[in-house]
Amino acid sequence: MKGMIGKKVGMTQIFDEKGNVIPVTVLEAGPCYVTQVRTAEKDGYVAVQLGFGVTKPQRLTKGQLGHLGRNNLPALRHLREFRILADQVDVQEGQQINADAFEKGERVDVIGTSKGRGFAGTIKRHNFHRQPKTHGQSDRERAPGSVGAGTNPGRTIKGLPMAGRMGNDRVTTQNLEVVLVDAERNLIAVRGSVPGAKGGIVLIKPARPRRR
Repeated sequence: MKGMIGKKVGMTQIFDEKGNVIPVTVLEAGPCYVTQVRTAEKDGYVAVQLGFGVTKPQRLTKGQLGHLGRNNLPALRHLREFRILADQVDVQEGQQINADAFEKGERVDVIGTSKGRGFAGTIKRHNFHRQPKTHGQSDRERAPGSVGAGTNPGRTIKGLPMAGRMGNDRVTTQNLEVVLVDAERNLIAVRGSVPGAKGGIVLIKPARPRRR
């Protein structure tokens, strides 16, 4: 079973053997603890639940502490489940998973929550062009323009790109290369950018085959 909960540390750059610059995102991957193994017979599906981020017991509910206390685990702030096949369950409850679960050269998918930009207009949110500044208009430069239809159907069609909340969405960046694994400090560096702000929680999974 491969998959981890991590935290985005930030971006930096490293150099390869030829002196080429590689932009990387550093992720604090683990230590993660196996808090529960779900089976098809008992739960109806197969998954492994991981916990990450040791915190104070006062910050968790009694139900959460009891769930973790079954395997004598510390107070973990973040719990996530990873769906897998039945023949891929190779971990046990209470087991610890570190950054060395991944190797240099592997391809991974990283899931995070993008930065929230608040309420944004159409130019920032959908890359609209502004209106012309000529012919005396002074207050319609960044307006979206007409959004309704004519007589038929005589209404605004659903799904039009309009102003609204931007960001703060679940985003998956696919097929990132692992270029560095520091097992002692539980750090993984992947080539490229990862969604979210510094300190954001991310999920690291093996890359899924992409359709061509």
